[in-house]
Amino acid sequence: MRRFVLVVLDSFGVGAMDDCPAVRPGSVGQNTALHLIERKNLYLPTLEKLGIMNAIGKETGRMHFCPEANYAVSELAHFGADTFQGHQEIIGTKPKEPVFQSVLSHMDETEEDLKANGFRTKRYTKDGNTLLIVNDSVTVADNMESDPGQVINVSGTFDVSDFDTVVKIGQIVRRHYQTSRVIALGGENVPFSQMLDSVICRGEFIGLDTSKSGVYHQGYQCRHLGYGVDETKQAPHALREVGVTTYMYGKAADILINDHGVNFPGVETGYLLDGLIRDLGEVREKAFFCLNVQETDLAGHQCDPDAYAKALEISDEKLAVILRMLDDDDVMIVMADHGNDPYSGSNLHSRERVPVLIRNTAFSGRYFGVRKTMADVGQTVAHYFGTQLENGEAIF
Repeated sequence: MRRFVLVVLDSFGVGAMDDCPAVRPGSVGQNTALHLIERKNLYLPTLEKLGIMNAIGKETGRMHFCPEANYAVSELAHFGADTFQGHQEIIGTKPKEPVFQSVLSHMDETEEDLKANGFRTKRYTKDGNTLLIVNDSVTVADNMESDPGQVINVSGTFDVSDFDTVVKIGQIVRRHYQTSRVIALGGENVPFSQMLDSVICRGEFIGLDTSKSGVYHQGYQCRHLGYGVDETKQAPHALREVGVTTYMYGKAADILINDHGVNFPGVETGYLLDGLIRDLGEVREKAFFCLNVQETDLAGHQCDPDAYAKALEISDEKLAVILRMLDDDDVMIVMADHGNDPYSGSNLHSRERVPVLIRNTAFSGRYFGVRKTMADVGQTVAHYFGTQLENGEAIF
């Protein structure tokens, strides 16, 4: 058996990076994993066994070091602390450094392009800030959960404009902004008036409070359109060239290109991990499985440590099931992509090192140091299947 499982606990960082005082001072002092485990007195036996406290570098409460754990800690090579950029890095590529732009900065040309492609547009203003409405059912606005100016959201109600239409609008918007991402998203049974009621402003930025807009509640779909991302340099493409299928779950299926693999979208933690467990029981050939646990990050944005703890406890329970299903020559890595400390008082990501917890029966009690880029994980996946990527160094 040759299966590689990668689970990303979105935003479960293990301490601010050394460059934070200079490049991201708001992240100084943040340590998402430690603060949650310490202040909620969490007991996560599977993560403990995999070495989460080793990666944090401190024991606390009921959680202790594991001498048998194999682990590393990775710095972020991408600019800032971003889920999209982070996953591109993890999977083996280094995106171009984005430009921070508000939706207003290129609204004129974006609106003209949309009109030229047959879309109806109008503007909506609140507190002196303006967003764009398309076909009375889609907003083009700033993302209010990420760093200001890093992401443009194209949010729609599928009761009027279907997902393909929202994606087409997003692709037109993508042509006019150099932000890290343009996200095309939406849901069903969402009154457009409810979406507008969720509009918030912060300085020069205006956008939806996505959790209050209603788009997550039913029929949610999402497509992340990256800036300067070359999917041919990523692990799924390299693995396809050597006959290995990639399975992606949750937000990983939204933000990574896996057109020739199997994608399992969704948000709810137990649902996604159960999907992975089902597939592990059925797939016996060589395969790469990549899953993102998004509810941890959503809880961080909402500054809700209780919800974050619940998602961690569900993940820990399901990871125990996965460990029991793995054969001796299967490998699993559990890691994060940045931080999002719910105790920080901020709803923004924190620039934190991330744990890289390794299940590999070929060795025990190994520390693989501080990695300079999360692309080392993607290179490790490629190396495991007998191929290679341009970026990163294999961890083992």
